[in-house]
Order: sequence, then C-alpha cells, then structure tokens
Amino acid sequence: MGQFIDLKAADGTTFPAYVAEPAGKPKGGIVVVQEIFGVNTHIREVADGYAADGYVAVAPATFHRVQQNVELGYAEADMGAGFKLKQAVEALPAPGVLQDLQAAVDYAASKSGGKVGMVGYCWGGLLTWRAASALTGLSAAVPYYGGGMTTPEEAARQPKVPVLAHFGEQDQWIPLDSIEALKKAHPEIEVHVYPAHHGFNCNHRGAYDEASAKLARERTLAFFADKLK
Repeated sequence: MGQFIDLKAADGTTFPAYVAEPAGKPKGGIVVVQEIFGVNTHIREVADGYAADGYVAVAPATFHRVQQNVELGYAEADMGAGFKLKQAVEALPAPGVLQDLQAAVDYAASKSGGKVGMVGYCWGGLLTWRAASALTGLSAAVPYYGGGMTTPEEAARQPKVPVLAHFGEQDQWIPLDSIEALKKAHPEIEVHVYPAHHGFNCNHRGAYDEASAKLARERTLAFFADKLK
C-alpha cells in the first residue's frame, strides 16, 4: 500500500501524488499517469503493482490544476465528467500539466536513486507520449492506447527516449490506419496491437481483456528492465 504526498511543480503549484515503494532496493522509478478518471482505485493498484515489481511508483494527480480530489468510476456520467476535466487541463497555458509530470519524474529519480520510466493509460498515454519528447530525466516511455497520439499533430513529435506503445485493434477511439501511420512515421518505436478494446488493461472496466493486459504488462516490465538498468 502506498500513500499520497505533495509535490511541487516549477511554477510553485503543489499537487498530490500517490507513491508506492518496493520492499527492497528500488530498480528505478516509474511515473504512472492516470486516465480521465483521476488517481482512482485502479491507478493506485497499477502503482502498487509496479512497486511489487521493484520500482518506486509515483502517480501524480494530473487534474489537480482544474479540480482537486478527482476519483471517478467508469459509468457514462463519469466518462463525461472526466472528459470535461481533460479538456480543461488541455486548455491550460503551456507547459500546463507537463510541469507536474516533470516534478513527478524528478521525485521518482531522487526517491529511487535510479533511472525513471513513465507509463500512462488513455489520456495518460497521450501525456506520456508528450513527456517522451519534452521532459528531462526520463529514460523510457510506455503509452497504453494513448488517445490522440496517433493524430498527425501528435505523431510529429520526436521522442528523446525509447518508446513502447500498446494499442487495441478494436479501439473505437484510435483507428488502425492511424496506428499504421504512427509506425511509419516512427520506425524506432516498438508498437504492439492487441485483439482488444480501448481500456483493455483496466480490470475495473467492461473492456478489460485479461490475456492482452497480461501480455502488455510482461512486455512493459521487460522494456523497463532493459531501459532502466
């Protein structure tokens, strides 16, 4: 079990982050970036899982600049509320929430004493993709079904660190042809497509696909083990 702490961004903004620590010496740090549902039970479980695998896991509250203490479920009303909050964060002046992610990376590095990776889901996957090209102190990035990252504007970004990307072939939000376009634009990225829907990693959602989630996690852990050593 982890706990919430307060982190401070470069502009002085203080925001909460859920931190889970491993039992022994850390292998490194992993920043876990939320979906549009806040740092809810699922995201905390994901962070706990990475801590169990030996990493200091830090899950920053990326809605904090527009609304505090967001913890949503997965009903239609929650989807709508989360989408509005995401739009509000996206509308913030640059660098917006990226400076919060930078603070989380810096904390993960200092706390773990090692290299830092980032993993994000849905909107968090998009933020992870942006972080790969914009932040310092990051050594690897793993976006899961990053909504929007396959658009031409986002695909034009140039990541500074190795990227492993997971997508679902039945994802209604991310067309397969846009995934193929991303692969052509970035042959250096390791891309995997699973026979699953958007959100397939989340066992609290109807879209959960156990086999795809298990395989994606195995690949992610192997990727981090290689890039954060």
